[in-house]
Amino acid sequence: MFRWKATAAAVAVSALALTGCAGPGGGGTGGSGSTTLTLGAITSPTTFDPAGSEWGNRAPFYQAVFDTLLLATPEGTIEPFLATDWSYNDDNTVLTLTIRDDVTFSDDTELNADVVAQNLLRFKDGTSPDAGYFDGVQSVEAPDATTVVITLGAPDPAFLNYLTRDPGLVASPASFDSPDIATDPIGSGPYILDTAATVTGTSYSYTKNPDYWNPDVQHYDNLVINVLADATASLNAIKAGEANGVKLANNDNLGEVEGAGWTVNANELDFQGLLLLDRSGTVEPALADVRVRQALNYAFDREGLLQALQAGNGTVTTQVFPETSEAFDPELDDYYTYDPEKAKELLAEAGYADGLVLQQPSSALLGANTYTLIEQQLNDVGIQVEYTDPGNNFIADLLAPKFPTSFMALEQNPDWQLIQFMIAPGAVFNPYKAEDPVIDQLMTDIQFGDEATQAEKAKELNRYLVEQAWFAPFYRVQGSFATDANTTVEVLPTNAFPAIYDFQPKG
Repeated sequence: MFRWKATAAAVAVSALALTGCAGPGGGGTGGSGSTTLTLGAITSPTTFDPAGSEWGNRAPFYQAVFDTLLLATPEGTIEPFLATDWSYNDDNTVLTLTIRDDVTFSDDTELNADVVAQNLLRFKDGTSPDAGYFDGVQSVEAPDATTVVITLGAPDPAFLNYLTRDPGLVASPASFDSPDIATDPIGSGPYILDTAATVTGTSYSYTKNPDYWNPDVQHYDNLVINVLADATASLNAIKAGEANGVKLANNDNLGEVEGAGWTVNANELDFQGLLLLDRSGTVEPALADVRVRQALNYAFDREGLLQALQAGNGTVTTQVFPETSEAFDPELDDYYTYDPEKAKELLAEAGYADGLVLQQPSSALLGANTYTLIEQQLNDVGIQVEYTDPGNNFIADLLAPKFPTSFMALEQNPDWQLIQFMIAPGAVFNPYKAEDPVIDQLMTDIQFGDEATQAEKAKELNRYLVEQAWFAPFYRVQGSFATDANTTVEVLPTNAFPAIYDFQPKG
């Protein structure tokens, strides 16, 4: 395993005295002395059935009511949770988990290995957009009440990470056949969804689980997650003191957020830039030439784009692996400088001295100014852009695939997860299934290597991808989560929304 530092240390969080710690507004102390954490999210869950669940900005809705098998921490480690221990066989194709024997669901059903196995298989066969994480799972067995054995067709260095996310959510088996599973979840998590006080799609209310097995991470008596439709709604909630923590959709109003006495907690989870999808030249032959792809990288004033589009809130880069990755190399952040003349020279060498035309999709959600600036900078080196707005089909058309290149914001996953997401021939964001024998060999070395080999080959892969210009990143954009003066939180290096357990009242 690489990127994540897997550890078998027990999860221990010091309990805090809650009464009176939270301040006024959404996170105030109620009349009975109870405390409420009120959060603002940018999207709501489409279902509470773990087999159809997602992560990212939808994570807190699930994390409140369900536990995961393993726990991702702000320090970048993987810790025990419902599984207290784990081990692989010699070739990393059989993972054995030890399951806690002191956990009950909110319907009083007891957790055991068979329940875990059922949940894992439901996710594999379910409707979650992340069900593909389990494509390599050949079998899941529960030989006894506290042991789960997962057999993989080949090593998957990201598998433990998956178990900290939606694939690792565990629900009561009594809920599997319930007609209300999408709206009335039954888990073993720190909170229980109050369906009577919840307005689906708008506001979700939770109460503290009185029988929770890990009370040290229950820092509040009640939890409310409100869905804030846009940046204006988020800013209004902050200024009105109607929340304790709010996920900011963008960085446009950071000055006003901080002026309201709030703290901006930042991470760099996503990169933004051009995806050069058609590297094989299937529909745009020019992109099969590395010189054209390199020219595209030299065409962009990344620092200027960062200032113009993100007010400088981010870090210029030409690599897609994040700083927390074993593959990361600081020298690759500025491998391509802004050099329009160099771009023109490369295009001429490749036979495109008279320029070329690229088809790209556009989306209002990603900002009109973005597309204008991209078009201007490409025009400066002789590349014309023809935009098409697919509307709600933006992602579907991109992955169909219908476009050779596109501006996009993508999550920088942990190493192997990123490889399977963006680089491998079967990756979601490699829709033309581009391959390269050097990349194929490096991926094999990573998949089957020990930790030292994985780290070494990941660095080699990253450098090769940059040299071959498989992508044209602009910058790692700052993700911002705002907290009020009464609340602290630690952000995660691998998810847009902090973990429920990492919010605490100041006191």
